[in-house]
Amino acid sequence: MKNFLIIIFFLFLTSNSFADNTYFIDFGKVLNNSKAGGAAQDGLKKQFQNQSVKFKKAEEGIRKEESQIIAQKSTITKEEYLSKINTLRKKVADLQKNKQDSFKKITAARKSAKISLLKTVNPIIKKYMEENNIRLVLDKKSVLMGDENLEITDQIITILNKNVSSLKIN
Repeated sequence: MKNFLIIIFFLFLTSNSFADNTYFIDFGKVLNNSKAGGAAQDGLKKQFQNQSVKFKKAEEGIRKEESQIIAQKSTITKEEYLSKINTLRKKVADLQKNKQDSFKKITAARKSAKISLLKTVNPIIKKYMEENNIRLVLDKKSVLMGDENLEITDQIITILNKNVSSLKIN
């Protein structure tokens, strides 16, 4: 019984000192609200919108071509009609493949930018931890409940904004 009480007392002391030096950070907020992260998000969003407009125009062109082929159906031979339909199907398949490839590239660039920003943030957090005697920093997603005073997101964003203004996006 005595050993059991000693173990509980030790765990209590350890957990209290551990909790005193535990903070959390919202990495999503860092990624979206820092200058570098926001600029990367804006650039990727603009790329996505440009690609969307480009593919929408191509789809409209294919629909127009389809309407023309349907209108010509009674005036052209069956072989010619089938040939035009097959050509149109190939254009549709090529467009879908190009669209998919384009959006995969944007997704990969977004992932790369996120990794790059996280690599940049990690030394900043480590230095902040050393300067402020912090033993543990958790991601806010992993915290069920916590005192708002233990969140260091805004401080990290401020430091990050001073050190990094943009990210290279592939």
